[in-house]
Amino acid sequence: MITPEELSRLDPHERAALLRALIAIDRPPDPLADPRLRARRRRGLTFLLTCCVLLIPWIVFLVLTLPVRYTAGQWQAAWTGFDIALLLALAATAWAIWRKRQLAIFFAVVTGTLLLCDAWFDVMLSWGRPDLWMALLTAALGELPMAMLLFMATRQFIHHTVQVAWAQLGMEGPAPPFRRVRLFTLLEETALERRIDDLDSSRPPS
Repeated sequence: MITPEELSRLDPHERAALLRALIAIDRPPDPLADPRLRARRRRGLTFLLTCCVLLIPWIVFLVLTLPVRYTAGQWQAAWTGFDIALLLALAATAWAIWRKRQLAIFFAVVTGTLLLCDAWFDVMLSWGRPDLWMALLTAALGELPMAMLLFMATRQFIHHTVQVAWAQLGMEGPAPPFRRVRLFTLLEETALERRIDDLDSSRPPS
């Protein structure tokens, strides 16, 4: 058993290497190592790619066939329901941030997306009408800035979460950028072991 006094005599590199070694011993396996999960991942990717391929001719079909003008039913219910959904999303985002829950990331993305949709449909459906200037003004000063703020906050939430997890892994230096963070884990399968070996080889001889 290593005592706290012995640990305090280790230099920061040695403590970090020890922490990484201990984590490597008890680190749970990568969920994607399960063949069943890998099969689900492949099916999910195939489904999403198929949707992308099928959506292209559907968009072309809509461009060629949809009328320029259309009288819609339930107009009041549609917009009222949308605004209720936006209100609930905003309230859920505020609650999750107040309670410091990871759900804040999910709710912020949903709320930002709803705000972008709100701006898009407000402007497009007001095109050529006297209230177009009001739709442009509310989009430019309200919906779009709020959406961007929520997306930037989401990025910061994830960035700080990755930084904390990186430090708790005993890794030195800055955490990897968000675009390089792997699903379910921060590191490649053997990255932890390679990092320990690199530190050992770079440490000056005693």
